[in-house]
Amino acid sequence: MATLEEELAALATLSSVQLRERWQHVTGTVVPRISPSMLRLALGYELQAKALGGLSRATQQRLAQLAAKKSETRTARPGTRLVREWNGSVHIVTICDGGVIRWNEREWRSLSEVARAITGTRWSGPAFFGLKRKAAA
Repeated sequence: MATLEEELAALATLSSVQLRERWQHVTGTVVPRISPSMLRLALGYELQAKALGGLSRATQQRLAQLAAKKSETRTARPGTRLVREWNGSVHIVTICDGGVIRWNEREWRSLSEVARAITGTRWSGPAFFGLKRKAAA
């Protein structure tokens, strides 16, 4: 079996027809209507993503958000304290190292879980704590 580097190098030698066949084999989707040079780049990305895991979920969401131009979510870095008043009570959430979220002396998996615990309803945690804002028109 060829290594990733060998597969990527082989793309340079493939004809347009071979590139299209390779695309369908690798992705299982319809070949996009792009030039052979662009298809080579896209196929190279797909091969690498398949071998190395691709983009993280957070990166995929961020790119989709930027493309839609509807909202923007800022990331909370370690050391960040988020403060939100809800029904007369002030709630302080701390983002610790490794992305650990602390509220009420407990660790939480996400800001959305904290927002749900505070409000009793489903909320977008980033929206609840002011990290997600509508993009300027």
